[in-house]
Amino acid sequence: MSILIKNGTVVTADHTFRADVYCEGGKIAAIGENLNIPASTEVVDASGQYIMPGGIDPHTHMQFPFMGTVASDDFYTGTAAGLAGGTTTIIDFVIPKPGQRLMEAYEQWRDWAEKSAADYTFHVAITWWDDSVREDMGTLAREHGVNSFKHFMAYKNAIMADDETLVKSFRRCVELGAMPTVHAENGELVYQLQQEMLEKGITGPEAHPLSRPPLVEGEAANRVVQVAKAMNTPVYIVHVSCKDSLEAITRARASGQRVYGEVLAGHLTIDESVYRSKDFDFAAGHVMSPPFRSKEHQEALWQGLQGGNLHTTATDHCCFCKEQKAAGRDDFTQIPNGTAGIEDRLAILWDDGVNKGRLTMNEFVAVTSTNTAKLFNMYPQKGSISVGADADIVVWDPEATRTISAETHHMNVDFNIFEGRTVKGVPSHTVSRGKIVWCNGELRAERGAGRYVHRETFAPFLEAAARQSEVNKPEAVER
Repeated sequence: MSILIKNGTVVTADHTFRADVYCEGGKIAAIGENLNIPASTEVVDASGQYIMPGGIDPHTHMQFPFMGTVASDDFYTGTAAGLAGGTTTIIDFVIPKPGQRLMEAYEQWRDWAEKSAADYTFHVAITWWDDSVREDMGTLAREHGVNSFKHFMAYKNAIMADDETLVKSFRRCVELGAMPTVHAENGELVYQLQQEMLEKGITGPEAHPLSRPPLVEGEAANRVVQVAKAMNTPVYIVHVSCKDSLEAITRARASGQRVYGEVLAGHLTIDESVYRSKDFDFAAGHVMSPPFRSKEHQEALWQGLQGGNLHTTATDHCCFCKEQKAAGRDDFTQIPNGTAGIEDRLAILWDDGVNKGRLTMNEFVAVTSTNTAKLFNMYPQKGSISVGADADIVVWDPEATRTISAETHHMNVDFNIFEGRTVKGVPSHTVSRGKIVWCNGELRAERGAGRYVHRETFAPFLEAAARQSEVNKPEAVER
């Protein structure tokens, strides 16, 4: 099957130009004008529209067993909804239970993901440590294309990694040439503050942000930056939600340290007032960690994105229906943490970013697709409009509008954190591996059409960094 997208303007992270894009065999085969193509080619008229790389969401949790339930979007429904919104690749998370072999958990997630409608790959979480974890990290990196490992500094008595685990895992990442990623919240502080809230009789969703103030995120971010510095490894901090953690990243980067930050579309656009609603379903529907912050923090996050200290945008898509959230009606610590957003991320960021002058179109492409592809070694296969790249493309209509609602979205959840918002700028077409999967409101997602993306490690880069570190040691200089 071949497709020609014509009469549009190509927008990449680097430049903008008029050209047609011809796709064949799942790849971009030619870019230019007056292309010589087969007569049987399907044509998409992109007049007045932009041709951009498909979105890459670096942070999703499909079908995730968590807090006594399972996220309501599975790998098919979640990725299909992503295609409707212009996202063509996800990086999900394999999260072993403490004591579970990493390879066992990885095989389970690979089995679940077989139904995916879009391409997918995985970060693998390190939730405990022994020699088997070290061994399995090597197997995953060398044989299965996993080049990133996740560490939760939160969720005490569950999946939290202590400092010993962080140090040992980071050291192993250096050996393998893998990127450590971190959920930065001080799990002990959160636990103690949660108990304080309950003792005071504050049991509703309003207690959630009170038990996870910005300082618990800032402390963890500062700590993990120092651990990464000591281990001489880059580090990627997920869902940065406040000035405190952003400042830790900014300081580290100013000193030459390779620290990367991710921000969620929700944290950029929704403030903490949602937790004070008298409607339990509404307030609980916004419970995620870290929580939504004040507008002061939102503005700082936009500045971090504009200034290059935040590099990617994600959703942390992990959705639970109202009935599932109701498990915490009398105890906010039992509300399953997570919100949806994979279908809405690109439109929200275009509307609040490009339409409001906060981002250029090229910056939009960088933070929604290309930067993630580069950081996790998928570029230029992903995140690129170039000959030979995967034909993952979104045709973007900057004049079209959509009113976001749980009544009309394609995500398998009965709540939407962006409910009622009208956005200007939406995909008219989404192309995944050379097939049109979204066409002017019609979803054509295919169960099982997605493919696993194998990501090579960064061993050559990290080996060079280690050599430089040896040179810079005082004893080496003295000799």
